Amino acid sequence: MKKHNLKRIFTMSGEYSLRNYTIKDLRELKGHKKLSQILTILPKEAEAAESAGVDLINTRFDFLNNVTSNNIRSSAPHTFMSFVIPLLTVPTKEDSLRHSFKAMELGADSIIYQGSLENIETLSNAGIPVQGHVGLVPKKSIWTGGLKAYGKTINEVRKIFQDIKDLENAGAWAVECEVIPSKIMDVISKRTSLVTISLGSGIGGDVQLLFAEDILGDSEGPFPRHSKQYCDIYNEKQKIQKLRISAFKDYINDIQIGNFPSDKYEVKISDNLFDEIISNIDL
Repeated sequence: MKKHNLKRIFTMSGEYSLRNYTIKDLRELKGHKKLSQILTILPKEAEAAESAGVDLINTRFDFLNNVTSNNIRSSAPHTFMSFVIPLLTVPTKEDSLRHSFKAMELGADSIIYQGSLENIETLSNAGIPVQGHVGLVPKKSIWTGGLKAYGKTINEVRKIFQDIKDLENAGAWAVECEVIPSKIMDVISKRTSLVTISLGSGIGGDVQLLFAEDILGDSEGPFPRHSKQYCDIYNEKQKIQKLRISAFKDYINDIQIGNFPSDKYEVKISDNLFDEIISNIDL
């Protein structure tokens, strides 16, 4: 990432920093440039995403272990980053404010929040940039028929549009649109001031989002239908695990047959020094 393209900012925690985008930039790019976003879990994933030139990064806010979140932020110091606030930890306005301010203190540029509109409005009024979530919201899928596409009926589309308008009125700046029919996504994006983030909702969104795990093929699967695997890290990890097991077996075998430790791996002293030590120590 070229530093001359970075914007100088002053974070909510009171520190100067450099970012590839500000919210003002992202709003101005709406309808003009398609952006990329990756949800990373590991610091190495975040580092790789920034090195590759991804536009935006998401990460889960580990409020119990701030070191994890801080390491991810420091691994991609110049990329606009949003922290996902765990839904069950913020049932009240006070909880949502406390955890969101902590996330901002650790370097978040925005908060992703799936809770009540009332809490979103509270966060926005406090100056915290908030991103909402419509369509399939996995943690609320018990209300919408399970983990499946949302927006394939008139009533569902009306609900999506209303949710978008409610988020606008609550002060959100962006919205993740998950597994919505692509034609509906295209219409939505053109009829809202929010920056739209498409996760499995087609090319109509302003931003395309995938999880690092899915891009990297970093699990046994099956992978979500809307995701594309660009490599097979899981298979490579299995190969590495087999190498570990093989090496450990060879180590154990060497010990049992007397091949380790050999002379090469032992500390040596001269025979004269050995004799002197033995003669002067009562063993």
